[in-house]
Amino acid sequence: MMKLHPKVMDLNLDRMHRLLAILGHPERSLPPVIHIAGTNGKGSTQAMIRAGLEGAGKRVHAYTSPHLARFHERIRLAGELISEPALTEILDTCYEQNGPDSITYFEITTVAALLAFSRTDADYTLLEVGLGGRLDATNVVDEPALTVITPVSIDHTQFLGETLAEIAGEKAGIIKRGVPCVVGKQDDEALAVIEAKAANMNAPLIAQGQHWHVFQERGRLIFQDETGLLDLPLPSLLGEHQIQNAGIAIASLRALGMDEAACEAAMTNATWPARMQRLHHGPLLEAAGERELWLDGGHNPAAGEAIASLLRSLPLKDTHLICGMLNTKDIAGYLRPLAEVAKSLTAISIPDEVNTLPAETTASEAEKVGLAATTAPDVATAVQNIHDPNARILICGSLYLAGHILRENG
Repeated sequence: MMKLHPKVMDLNLDRMHRLLAILGHPERSLPPVIHIAGTNGKGSTQAMIRAGLEGAGKRVHAYTSPHLARFHERIRLAGELISEPALTEILDTCYEQNGPDSITYFEITTVAALLAFSRTDADYTLLEVGLGGRLDATNVVDEPALTVITPVSIDHTQFLGETLAEIAGEKAGIIKRGVPCVVGKQDDEALAVIEAKAANMNAPLIAQGQHWHVFQERGRLIFQDETGLLDLPLPSLLGEHQIQNAGIAIASLRALGMDEAACEAAMTNATWPARMQRLHHGPLLEAAGERELWLDGGHNPAAGEAIASLLRSLPLKDTHLICGMLNTKDIAGYLRPLAEVAKSLTAISIPDEVNTLPAETTASEAEKVGLAATTAPDVATAVQNIHDPNARILICGSLYLAGHILRENG
């Protein structure tokens, strides 16, 4: 399939529409679709919506990217990860029907997911955007039940635009005529673009700060909208930013007619790997000894802010970062907030990743923002080189690095 990838990366939906037509338009035979776009929080929000729907007894398809340890993570059929035989069969079908025509890896695997979803009974389909929204491969469903836009920030500027308004315009491209859209907290510039798009499409907005509010109070999550107030447990996913994601998930569940029990299930049952995940087993933990070992795949400035905020809320310990990043990311923007809460950084190159930033470059950039930095050939060595017996160690900087850790650490 990789050999079919266009020589020049051009974002359009022509290849998607062509292959979907050959396959009989499976995108038109899906259970009701909730389509989720945004820069930060898409995966966590999807996980909470799924937990809420499943808590209400619903069967839910879910599509997400990238995967961490295994490709199968991208396609969840009625609550279960797609099996190896089913994945093989569906990919073979798409590859054979596509023929020699060019198509991107993400496009053909998205078609495979849609085809699998169309063949399996379920109550809802959760589709997470891969890149942007307007021209993303998932944006082929004409009449979703609900669209969702999580917070928008600067990322993927080479594809989506240089300004927040331009990027928000791409994200708002998932808004469909007459379909309600739940919107998380946005900068004014981004919100204005989303509001204009919704008005043009006659799509009702359900926006944070206008139609619903969420906050933490006395160890509980408080959500309020025009229907009333909910007093819920805090989300199982850690971090102040997860309060905002939880609000988006609850607003989405309420828009779908779910009750308070479903909203509580969204808080207590959601799991999402590599989002400030505490590692509790595996060879790396053995190497760490008594030291805490954490894993996070965030990789842009907003993620850096969120991680720094969570680290401040944890019991006081010296935090040491082990960081690997891609060469397409704003490394200084990501590391700057972390420099305020971390004592050191050990830079590594992401194993088997052609677009990794060299460890030496990561270390140099870390020093520029005030972090004491060194390099190591791999994560295990980096862990061993951190000699503070009471340290908190956070492996961070990339979902690709996180996936490597989850595969190698069992």
